[in-house]
Amino acid sequence: MGSDLKMARTETSAVARRPWKSFHVRRRDGDAKREALLETAAHLFLERGYRSTSLRELASLLKITKPALYYYFQNKEQILVECYRAGIASIEGLLQEAQLDDGNGLQKVEAYLRVYAMAIVSHDFGRCVAMLDDSELSSAARREVRSLKRRIDASIRGYIEEGIEDGSIDDCNPKLAAFAAAGAINWIGTWYRPDGGMERDSIATGFAKLLTHGLARRNGVEALNGARGIHLKKLAKRR
Repeated sequence: MGSDLKMARTETSAVARRPWKSFHVRRRDGDAKREALLETAAHLFLERGYRSTSLRELASLLKITKPALYYYFQNKEQILVECYRAGIASIEGLLQEAQLDDGNGLQKVEAYLRVYAMAIVSHDFGRCVAMLDDSELSSAARREVRSLKRRIDASIRGYIEEGIEDGSIDDCNPKLAAFAAAGAINWIGTWYRPDGGMERDSIATGFAKLLTHGLARRNGVEALNGARGIHLKKLAKRR
């Protein structure tokens, strides 16, 4: 067990040093330095847990003094909140690029879930949104983080409601369906590893397709992108 812990620490240090190299190269760029610090903190939070990660350890990995961290952040809690903000911002940025204005509700749900999954498998900030526990935060910080998370649920729910109205999604409880879909996507963060042999795009696309199959209307109409020529039917309900 001691050797495993030593190996884990070595791997973490190797990963955490990479942002710091960029930090030194861009010494005069305050925003870039702050971003590098956040990247390292996000990795540590994911690998060791928020409670088990100390600012002293973070400073040591970045090869700076602990007081230097306070130039950028007031405390560890603020760092975690900023990691959540960065993760939500990345998801919303990808959504803007995806341009979800066209298509029916089911198509938009699939596109949204694919974007969400890509954010989780692409960088640590996305995984922070899916995996980190906000119960250890103060009441004010926890409210902010949960408000950020609700933006994801609200977006998925809105597209599901749109799909029910336009007939592309079978009648269901939009809130329950949104929670189920988001929960499935979040679970990716628990097992995904960059060196695991699965392509990120394949994971994101595959999950989005599987989840939208369960929402598609049962009447056999073309539910998803016509260009792909995919006709989906909802699986028979098991009683």
